[in-house]
Amino acid sequence: MIYIVNYGLGNLNSISNIIKKIGGESKIIDDVNDVKNAEKLILPGIGAFDHGMKFLNEKGWIAALNEAVLERKVPVLGICLGMQLMCKGSEEGVLPGLGWFDAEVKRFRIPADSSFKIPHMGWNALQVKKENKLIEIKEEEQRFYFVHSYHVVCNNSQDVLATAVHDYEFTASISHENMYATQFHPEKSHRFGMELLKHFIAI
Repeated sequence: MIYIVNYGLGNLNSISNIIKKIGGESKIIDDVNDVKNAEKLILPGIGAFDHGMKFLNEKGWIAALNEAVLERKVPVLGICLGMQLMCKGSEEGVLPGLGWFDAEVKRFRIPADSSFKIPHMGWNALQVKKENKLIEIKEEEQRFYFVHSYHVVCNNSQDVLATAVHDYEFTASISHENMYATQFHPEKSHRFGMELLKHFIAI
């Protein structure tokens, strides 16, 4: 059973539906007390960094998530804004992030005359950088769906799971111990997204 954290920002039903489609089970949780029963977590998110952190702070999610992820080592998958909230902070806001990764979130710095636009929106291929349980290393091109204006910059290169290119190479997925995150949306990424979520179910 995968618990999907509902903190007011994210494609919760899309994630739940795709997990059901691939044979998994999920539950959208609104009550912070449910976290203590979690065996796997997904932290989704769409929107602004400070809005997300403010909600987590005000509703008491942070202590419960820290206990589950950092102490009990529950596997967790952050998606899009969820990935960014797992970092120390973001140029988009002023509030501190969860700090699970030694990383900061930076806005794309793309020249005004570039053919690449902000936000980065659409399909992009990944370059998987290390052996991991979430995304296989394949000769076949693996494409995923992105919608974002900010990207993660890791201080520890060992945390970089995969990169993509939008004018320049950026971090598209990160992992450390029981923690995984993707800047792209696996729930919108068809075959490769379903494969990734199957791998997360199996962790």
